[in-house]
Amino acid sequence: MRKVCAIIVASVAVALTAIATPSARQTTPQRRPSFRAGVELIYVNVVVRDGSGNIVRNLKRDDFSLVEDDKAQELTAFDFEEVPAEPMVAEPPAEAVQPILKTAPAKPAAAATPADAAAAKADPIDLKNRRLIVLLFDASSMQPEELERAVESGHEYLEKRLTPADLVAVAAVGSTLQIHQDFTADRELLATALNRFSGVDTVGFQDGTSPTGEEADADGFVQDDSEFNIFNTDRRLLAIEQLSDALAPIQQKKSIVYFNSGMAQRGEDNQVQLRSAIDRAVKANVSIYPVDARGLTALVPGGSASQSSGRGGTSMFSGRGVSRQFDSQAASQDTLVSLASDTGGKAFLDTNDFGGVYSKVINDTSAYYLIGYSSTNPARDGRFRRIRVKVNKPGLRVEHRNGYYATRDFQHSGKQDREKQLQDQLMTDLSSTDLTIWMSTSFFRLSDDRFYVPVSIAVPGSEIPFARTSEQDRASIDVIGLMRDQQQRAVGRLRETVKLAVQPAQDVKRKTVQYETGFTLPPGKYRLKVVVRENQSGAVGSYESDVLVPDLRRSPIKLSSVVLGTQTQAVAERNSVNPLARNGTMLVPSLTHVVSTGQPLYFYYEVYDPALVQSGGPKLLTSIAFFRGRVRTYETPLVEVTRLDAPDRKAAIFQYSVPASALKPGYYTCQITVVDDVAGTFAFPRLPLLVRQ
Repeated sequence: MRKVCAIIVASVAVALTAIATPSARQTTPQRRPSFRAGVELIYVNVVVRDGSGNIVRNLKRDDFSLVEDDKAQELTAFDFEEVPAEPMVAEPPAEAVQPILKTAPAKPAAAATPADAAAAKADPIDLKNRRLIVLLFDASSMQPEELERAVESGHEYLEKRLTPADLVAVAAVGSTLQIHQDFTADRELLATALNRFSGVDTVGFQDGTSPTGEEADADGFVQDDSEFNIFNTDRRLLAIEQLSDALAPIQQKKSIVYFNSGMAQRGEDNQVQLRSAIDRAVKANVSIYPVDARGLTALVPGGSASQSSGRGGTSMFSGRGVSRQFDSQAASQDTLVSLASDTGGKAFLDTNDFGGVYSKVINDTSAYYLIGYSSTNPARDGRFRRIRVKVNKPGLRVEHRNGYYATRDFQHSGKQDREKQLQDQLMTDLSSTDLTIWMSTSFFRLSDDRFYVPVSIAVPGSEIPFARTSEQDRASIDVIGLMRDQQQRAVGRLRETVKLAVQPAQDVKRKTVQYETGFTLPPGKYRLKVVVRENQSGAVGSYESDVLVPDLRRSPIKLSSVVLGTQTQAVAERNSVNPLARNGTMLVPSLTHVVSTGQPLYFYYEVYDPALVQSGGPKLLTSIAFFRGRVRTYETPLVEVTRLDAPDRKAAIFQYSVPASALKPGYYTCQITVVDDVAGTFAFPRLPLLVRQ
């Protein structure tokens, strides 16, 4: 494994913002229970049923006992919530509901201290005997007809099943999380919010079209969306996390009905972000009910009107094609199932009747006990704490969540404690995500059974606080990582302290600190987890992702990863094992795939063991085409390669430089064509690209 020092990358990395702006303390006319200031209360929803499955009412606080990690806890809050289920027969009287979502405290900045974060928390909001539902539409994934069906189900719920006790909010996640309607029982306001979703204006962001609306700039790019979350599911999970944070001040149980078209987990998606979103929802007393808006779909072996059968082969006749289609659809639903099961909700998949989700939400929130306690364990160690609730009466069954993760504290920790914190973050299932980091990997063959896997880790410069010393601003970040194989054995480790000294720091805050390293591995499937901590405030970020090193021996064309970059960096190691570092210059991979029109655009890839002509050399043809939708807008000239640039690795190397000024601002799909003219084989790898003005 070779390590390369950190690089300041000149990209436009915009930090994500929370869904709402900070505000003053909220006031509400509803009754509030007593609570102790400065003490964190943990709320647990408890449903008690008898032997016939009926809900048991009229229990008292003394009838319950709660233990956390086998230690008895004192119940400091107790209430019984029961929501009427009768549909609304007339319009409700005008009701003044204090704005909740649009005035919720923003997520504390990474550099905020625990005292700052505590001060930013709003007072608890008591909405006793009210049902709170958020209709969340994932405009980044749904097609127009899917969005239309989801909106129609919302209208049907409002018209036929809305009760006087219901408070409903409408939100959407596209480039950012947007609150179209705060909590209200007004049918007209809710219907107006739903009608804003036209199937033309709000969908397609994931497919390469730009969003619309007042939040978009002239190039269709939303300024407060992070470049690093454009082409994966992190921004959608982060939106759920932010929405949970906004709902946290409400004591009662909240339900998010999440309409989407699946979350396809790709290799670069952050598994830590999924666990963090689930943990935030659990702590905010939020249950998620995902609805796959694709409904009941038929998988056609020979292709359908919206999906082709592929480029030849026998898979459509042998059954492998259909099997892969089923696997792909199931993979896109796995994340939805996790969001539901781990937060106490239910996923609705493979159904055209979306009304079932509303029935489930109504049943789950009709009657429950809300109990709260202050943990006797003061340690802020981030460990999972198991909860067990009992009713001191025989023959009753209790339903509740099984625990939560404690928070962590960086203050007043010594060197050993800080090192242990990194190790704990590396080994725990639920790592911190207070510091935003991103990671990408690629692969290049060194020999028949060995590959070099470059790893790029990036942190927005805006999230790194610098301390002024002499004439320079200084900061340091700790990086720790662990690569495991499928048997959970460690096959590679990473530990580095990166020191930054710049002048001035304001220049770095507009850029990105990118750390380059790598591993040498045999073909196989691995999992890499990286933890990064900035050492001024102790903010920690984590990223965990699968790493696939393919066995190229049976591939028609033995092709490496295609790496896209916008700049190069001088390196001291002229004989580096990293193929991206050649002749003292290294191509810096772009994690965002975002380029401005004033930047160069570099492509790098390799072909191994090409077929040779009688003269002893290969005959490889390659070009790069740029598509906007289905329209090819630009294509490089066809290039022919007739020699092996790295004969020791039997590799032909392709390096392209394309001026981004040749492309109009917008979203593109880059298709790389590689043809082995001697063997008659070909490959068409693709990757996304955003060009900005």
